Amino acid sequence: MPIPVILLAEDSDIDAKLFAKTNDLCGNEFQVIRVIDGVEAVDYLRGAGAYADRSKYPAANLLLLDLNMPRADGFDVLRWRQDHPAFLRIPVIVYSSSYLPADVERAYAFGASSYVVKPTDPMRLERFVKSLQTFWSEFNVTSGLE
Repeated sequence: MPIPVILLAEDSDIDAKLFAKTNDLCGNEFQVIRVIDGVEAVDYLRGAGAYADRSKYPAANLLLLDLNMPRADGFDVLRWRQDHPAFLRIPVIVYSSSYLPADVERAYAFGASSYVVKPTDPMRLERFVKSLQTFWSEFNVTSGLE
């Protein structure tokens, strides 16, 4: 079974490195591929432009999406996804530093599967990654399209 791919759409180098490092420390259950903004996230999902080579850039199984990014933000990606039904099967976890109820409501209204406020405590981040790994490897049933 191929290792599941998390597409991490995150403009913060620190947050991206922390997530990837924590994934490694927790057993490297996911292949984490990072893009730095919403434009790159959409290109990656579509397999377009620099991401056309699927042997190098395999299709994402899960999108971990920051909201506040340059060029196109997380809400732009969620709106794009709604307009392209073929991509609705990819779960999207909004991964944001925003606690604002309006952001949470808006993310769910645009089709987010889940909303997680970025853990700032390293132990909490580790619990999040381990929980995600456990859910994905033990409980999640995929469509067989991956």
